[in-house]
Amino acid sequence: MHENASHPWEFQQRLLPGSYGRDSRLAASDVKAAVAEIKKVARKEARLGAAGALLFLEVVSPAIASVNGSSGAIGSAVKKAVGTLVELIAQAPVAEEVREAWLERIWVAYLNDTVPYIESLADYWGELCKSKALASTWADRLLEESRDAWGPDPATYRFFRGTKVCLSALEHAERYEDILDLLGRAPFSMWYFSQHGVRALAALGRVNEALRFAEEHQGSTGDPVDIARTCEEVLLNAGRVDEAYERFGLEAHKAHTNLAWFKAVVKTYPHKAQAEVLADLVALTPGREGSWFAAACSAGFYDEALQLARQSPCAPQTLTRAARDMEVKRPEFAREAGMAALHGLVEGAYYSVTGEDVKAAYTHTMNAAEHLGEAESTRERIRELVAGESTEDRFITRVLGRALGLR
Repeated sequence: MHENASHPWEFQQRLLPGSYGRDSRLAASDVKAAVAEIKKVARKEARLGAAGALLFLEVVSPAIASVNGSSGAIGSAVKKAVGTLVELIAQAPVAEEVREAWLERIWVAYLNDTVPYIESLADYWGELCKSKALASTWADRLLEESRDAWGPDPATYRFFRGTKVCLSALEHAERYEDILDLLGRAPFSMWYFSQHGVRALAALGRVNEALRFAEEHQGSTGDPVDIARTCEEVLLNAGRVDEAYERFGLEAHKAHTNLAWFKAVVKTYPHKAQAEVLADLVALTPGREGSWFAAACSAGFYDEALQLARQSPCAPQTLTRAARDMEVKRPEFAREAGMAALHGLVEGAYYSVTGEDVKAAYTHTMNAAEHLGEAESTRERIRELVAGESTEDRFITRVLGRALGLR
């Protein structure tokens, strides 16, 4: 009997076929809620949590099949869920025969995923197998058809969904020569598949060949960040740290914010001076110097941060937060950060700013100036700046005009 049989999973009552129509927002919200519910159970009962994760993989695609996925929100939510839940399944303390039964159910869900939403399961198949023996069994199960789908005549190529699963299983089973043999039959280059070849060559100690393979077989659709991350890992594992940094270390850690990007590089290469890392990242992104202001501040490079903010636009809200946070500890820096924010606002470099944004920039700039004992001279600088506003609606003047005596 399945562990789920007696457990009242809330997500099972929501993730029903046709229950969302085209509503991606609600679907994404329920996917996130389902993951939270499963993780909460797994913290107390790992096996039950894993069983819930398995149930989620079976029901999620039919439930959201008709959802409008054009925004990418639902696809991203499910992909993130898969990555989280796979770990719960892989780490669950279950007997081999139970894991075998689970994999059969996951395989059926994977094959029935026609949109598809849970196709990233293939990336984790070796991990889901847990043992090398089970991974090898799955590889043998899929290897012949994977080979047949790719050759020997390119004209007879056909798509087989099990090929990626097979490669993942082969990698976990450490059957590296079989990976290279299979990829040697591929009638095209696609990073989705060839990344396994890179890691296989590296595992065989053929590091330089692995890097050449990555360069030659990345295909036209490979994600540059993912490619860089894989190549970086190859070099780091080989102990070639400086080369990893020079060739791939910056690109490999791109993140949703430049601050996160900077911190990720610093964490990976702690022997590198933070000033050097920051300078390298700034050089890598010409014309976007101001976007590194927060990273410079986080490293304590306040003079450099101001220089960056003056080179190219930096979000006024970011500059204002810095002014607010440092108006007592570093009032001179805070005042100049506030002035940079006001300058950007007056120049109209950013849209979607509010009157509150303008008032906050002015307030924290003046607070810092008062700590310096230079309130009047600073107010005069702001008055001259705002008086030169050339935007048609003169928004900044309308917000600060009375305080500056410009009305």
